[in-house]
This record gives sequence, structure tokens and C-alpha cells, in this order.
Amino acid sequence: MQSRIPRIFLILFFISLLAFPLVYKRLSARHKAAETKAANSSIALSRYGFSLTESAATSGIKFNHTAPRLDAKLNHIMEQVASMGAAVSVVDYNRDGWQDIYVTNSSEGSKNALYHNLGNGSFNDIGESFGVAGENSRENGVSMGAVWGDYDNDGYEDLFLYKWGKPELFHNDGGKGFTRISEQAGLPRWVNANTAIWFDYDRDGKLDLFLGGYYAESVDLWNLPNTKMMPESFEYASNGGRKYLFHNLGGGKFEEVAEQLGIKSTRWALAAVAADLRGTGFPDLFIANDYAVSELFFNDGGKKFREVGKQTGVGYAPKSGMTAAVGDVLNRGQFSIYVTNISEEGVLVQGNNLWMPKAGTSGENIKYENLANAMGVELGGWSFGAQFGDFNNDGFQDIYVTNGNVSLDREKSYWYDYSKVAGGNKAIISDAANWPPLNGRSLSGYQKKRLWINDGAGSFKEVAQLVGVTDVNDGRSVAMADFTNSGKLDVVVANQKGPLLLYKNTVAPDHKWIDFELEGASSNGGSNGGSNRSAIGAQVRVFWNGQQQVQEVSGGSGFCAQNQRRLHFGLGKAAGIDRVEIRWPSGKMQTVTAPEPNKIHKIKETA
Repeated sequence: MQSRIPRIFLILFFISLLAFPLVYKRLSARHKAAETKAANSSIALSRYGFSLTESAATSGIKFNHTAPRLDAKLNHIMEQVASMGAAVSVVDYNRDGWQDIYVTNSSEGSKNALYHNLGNGSFNDIGESFGVAGENSRENGVSMGAVWGDYDNDGYEDLFLYKWGKPELFHNDGGKGFTRISEQAGLPRWVNANTAIWFDYDRDGKLDLFLGGYYAESVDLWNLPNTKMMPESFEYASNGGRKYLFHNLGGGKFEEVAEQLGIKSTRWALAAVAADLRGTGFPDLFIANDYAVSELFFNDGGKKFREVGKQTGVGYAPKSGMTAAVGDVLNRGQFSIYVTNISEEGVLVQGNNLWMPKAGTSGENIKYENLANAMGVELGGWSFGAQFGDFNNDGFQDIYVTNGNVSLDREKSYWYDYSKVAGGNKAIISDAANWPPLNGRSLSGYQKKRLWINDGAGSFKEVAQLVGVTDVNDGRSVAMADFTNSGKLDVVVANQKGPLLLYKNTVAPDHKWIDFELEGASSNGGSNGGSNRSAIGAQVRVFWNGQQQVQEVSGGSGFCAQNQRRLHFGLGKAAGIDRVEIRWPSGKMQTVTAPEPNKIHKIKETA
């Protein structure tokens, strides 16, 4: 035994000598990659004022979306039909001051996740233990997205989960767990929904809920009597799902009022956003529709909605609307609307829309013009989720767009056959049996993302690859939040059949910022019910350095997404802030003079 020991050591020694070059080469490659990444980050910081680093795994987030397996009659185009469901929303579910993440999954038997922010740069999934991991199944449907709002004004954000299937409402039990109350709330049995938002449309102090159908609600995608369930047109389809508007009655009960209030659309809705676009104090409703024109509903005092898409200009051309987000693009105190569509060079160039208010128009007479091309934010590939946000804190809102539809064989494209279907008549298009098999071919797959930074003078520059956004997943949903409470916007992206990504932001330190976390003073009902406690619908105008910017607390925007409720304003190198004007959902006005920059301001509405 003693004579063998030196021989073993000798063998191990020679093996180590042989392995050393390979190990050294790998370590050297990793070191060079790290150096390159650090150098690129430094360049991005100096040129653009920020850089993004994908940090999901190092932050404890290990989530990969899986898609459903629908009726076997759809097997030949399954990847195209089952190409949605990856969604993300941000919430501080337990009011500890740290933003948390909710992400949906879509395969039968899969679980959704609620990532609790530990406050130290990491997260852990508590979804199952807190009762909100979802029930994704053939019998109850699968998750498409979720939005948060405090419907009972108890101070804690409640969860609405929408599906291709049975929608669910979960009451937040003081940040310690959730109770499912779907039946009590009076929700419908089955809706093939791809969008939902919270907003107080009648300003009674209680949050109401808009829900938009995609496929008709009569369609059970797992049990199809036939395959005639596709859109009847690629431009004017109106055989999609109906729209629901649930009026909050209090006590956890809702009444459906969409049609009686004038919302009767059956177009294929993919995104919605609510904002006061006219200065009336009441939130208007914008819907981005697939296979059709967008729709804009003006809110007449909470008593009626009027569809005004054509008269305002936003409904003049049919496209494939997939996101809806609002932002004060030029710091004029007016909202523009961003809508994503499809662009594929040499095949289809619908282009994204940036609907800007025309000069000299406002209020009831507001008109919009599409300046996406002129401002450089038109071509985003097969675009899905998009949000406005000031990434470099220079005082102007930028745009993040994720894209990519179905990534299969890189060398083979489905576009030719897809275009043949699009050119067919109603009977051909609406029957999935007529759609040619995918056969493993890609349809706008492996696309590079877009991040356009706003120069404040009417032009955007695309910098995604330069600042660290290098993934080519099939992106769906985008949400923004400051996960470290350090005054910069991070980005979380949900990818179809791909990983949840967390891009952490590093911002140049010479740019200032200010944040506002609002809480409405609800009186729990009545004709003058005050503000909803989530303060959804509150507008904040910041005046500094001779300019202004307006933002509104949102109950959901983008494609199947929701940003943090806290409002974030970049200030550039401004010495200070003149004033801040807050218009609460109740209509009350509040002015804050010379608030301190580089600080999160928590403001409660006075009763």
C-alpha cells in the first residue's frame, strides 16, 4: 500500500499538468468576459448615463415560463396559438417599503411565483405558501397576467389573476397571506383574457376593474368542437372576446356594467391603459387590439363611455396592437400613447405608434398624430411589452420594448405561409385547420430588444445592446421598479417559454431624482367617496429648471404588466425643484414647495 501512494500522487500530478492549460483557458476566458462587461458598462455610463446588468439568478430568481398544450386539433400551429402567458407585475404586497414581483406561468400543472424582496438585493418565492401560485389546469384555464389594487381600501394590495379560463380575485390578508374570493366577487365563469387594469372610473373612492377578452369567452381552447376560433380578419376582426367593466359595490362584490356604459367591443384586445387624457379628472380608457384598430373611450363623468378612436386619430389604421402605455414624452404636461405592433423587414412593416397630441388640441377636441417614425421609435420587430421610464435620470422618459414571437429553427421561416393565410377570406382565416403547419419554423424569433433613450428635443436613440440588454428571448411582458430604493429604475422581463430576467440599473451619480409614493384618503364609499387608497388615477406634476413633467399612478399598463405604483422622476443636474402639484383621484389639489431631491416622498392625502 505504501509503494502505491507515491505513484497515485504522481499520476494525479501529471493529470493536473495536462488539465492546467484547459482550466487556465476557461478561467482566462471568464476573466476577459468579465473585463469586457465591466468596460462596456463603464462606456455606457459615460455615454448614456446608465447601464443594465442581467441579475436574476444572482438575485435568487430562477423562474422559467412554460406554455400550455391546448386541444390536439391545434397541434400543427400549437407554438403560434399558445404563444402568450408570460407576464409580470410589481407590488409591495406587505407594505415593507420594498417592491416585490409576481410572475405567471401557463402550462397545465405549473405554478405562478410571488418573489418577496428581502431588501438586500435578493428575492425568494413565497407564492405557494401565500396561496397565490395559481391553479393552471385544463379545467380552470391557465394564467395570462395579473394586476394589483386595493379594492377594499384596507391598505394592502389585492391580486386579480386573469386567464384563458376562470379569472380569480385574491384578498390580501394584511400582507400575511391571501384568500380567494372569486365567487363572492361575482366574476364570470370563463374569459379568454389578455388584459386587465384597475381604475376608479366613477371616482367613488373604490377601485373598479376592466377585463378585456381575446378569444371569445365561449371558446374552451382545450375542448374545441371545431377549429373555427381564429380571427375572421387580419385587419377588422370583431369576433374576439367581449369586454367587462366590474363596478366595485363594496364588501368584495362587483357588478358588471360594460355594455350599459357603452363599452361593447368584441375586438381582440391585447392591452389596455387608463389615464385622464383630457384633464376632466375622470380616467379615459385606451385599448390596443390585435387584428384591428385601437379603441379610445372617453369617460363622460363616470356615467358613460364614448368610443372616439376615429375622431381623435388613434383608430384610423388597423394593425396588431400589443401594448398600451402613456408618457409625457416632451415634458409638456400632456400624455402621449405608445402602441406596439409588428415589423419584419421585407415582409410586414406595420410599425409601432407614438400617438402625440397635436399642437393646439386638448380636452374634448384633442387630436393625435403618429410621430413614431419621426422620433425614431417605430421599428421594434415583433413588439410585445413596452413601458415608459427615465433610465438615466436625465429628466426625460425613455422607452423599453421587448419583442420576438416564436423562436424555433433559426434557418427556417414561417412568414411566407403566414402571409398566405393573412391574405385569405373570412372563412379561410377564421378556421385554424386552414393555417399551414409550423413544422419547427420560426416566426420573427431571436430578435434583439429595443431601448430608446429620449433626448428631450423630439428624438430617441436606440441603445439596448450598448447598455447591456443582449437577450434574444421571446419577450412578452415588461415592468419597471426601483428594487433597491436607490433612485433608479430596474427592469423585469417575462419571456414566453424562457427565463424571467431582472436587469439591474446603474446610473451616473450626477443625475438627481425624486420619487412619490402616494396613499389616498378613502371614506369607503358614497357619492363623494374620496380617493381609492392605492391612489390609482392620481396625477403628479413636477416643475423644475423651467420645465414640467406629469405622471399618473397606474393600475396596469403595457402588455400583461404593471409597474410599481411609486412614481419616479429623473431631474438631470437641476439644482432643485420649484414645486410639485398633486391632483388626487378625489379631485383635491395639493402643492409641495421645493421638495428635497434624491428622496422617496411618502405622501398621504388629507381626509
